Amino acid sequence: MKIKRTISVIFLSLIMAAGYSQEKSKKQLREERKIEKQKQTAALVDSKEFVFVGRTALPQGFRTMDLTTNPNYVQFRPDNIKSEMPFFGRAFSGVGYGSDVGLHFEGTPREFSVEKGKKSYQIKAVVRGEKDTYTLLLSVFFEGSATLSISSNNRSTISYNGDITAIEKIEAK
Repeated sequence: MKIKRTISVIFLSLIMAAGYSQEKSKKQLREERKIEKQKQTAALVDSKEFVFVGRTALPQGFRTMDLTTNPNYVQFRPDNIKSEMPFFGRAFSGVGYGSDVGLHFEGTPREFSVEKGKKSYQIKAVVRGEKDTYTLLLSVFFEGSATLSISSNNRSTISYNGDITAIEKIEAK
């Protein structure tokens, strides 16, 4: 009887150990998700068609502004860039007091370049709007988060922190 019990305990231990050895650890799962996100980000940047959606705005000389409740985006395509971003900061000329609607422009980029660095992709675009010329510098980190800096002739430079996504996701909203 004692031998049967010992064999049963050993047999059950082996079955349980085999079951646990097949499961992946949390660290392995996290690494796999990170690698998958990096592949998705690389595919978006390589296609040159994606949308930047801001979470926070960092105007020069002002406090950080939360943008999660404000609809905002910059749609990047090699043949067209469309911006619907809010602006907080100083306007120098060409903008009437109280008539400012933000950084809303659309146009064909004069310059559109993508470079891969050690920690991020660097995207530079220059777009001529109706009243101003805008220079957009976008740093896309490999996990999908991004920092966008927009400078123009008539306004102070403003930066945004956010994420990039596929274009279809933003148009469906």
